[in-house]
Amino acid sequence: MAQLRQEYNEFVARDAEIVVVGPEDRSAFKTYWEKERLPFVGLADPEHSVADRYGQEVKLLKMGRMPALVVVGKDGAIYYQHYGDSMRDIPANREILTLLEDLNLKSGRDNCDA
Repeated sequence: MAQLRQEYNEFVARDAEIVVVGPEDRSAFKTYWEKERLPFVGLADPEHSVADRYGQEVKLLKMGRMPALVVVGKDGAIYYQHYGDSMRDIPANREILTLLEDLNLKSGRDNCDA
């Protein structure tokens, strides 16, 4: 999440919002969010209903839930999916920012300052 925090303004400039879904209960999630002062949305998902809906995998031998990154458009369509094979398997911000730029250009919006 540190890499998302570092370039959060770049995502906002591309008309995107980051939503992080985690397995903790609401209280633990809120405590963590306040302690870390994360600028984006956090969604507690202790029942795994959101994670299951988007196909996030669980690999017990690899520390539990694997990273998943899904870009969902305002129209509800999924434009990008990445399912990590390990806890380090996370796309670089630049890759996602470029994808967002392309999506904005295709939809006729060019909000990018970068």
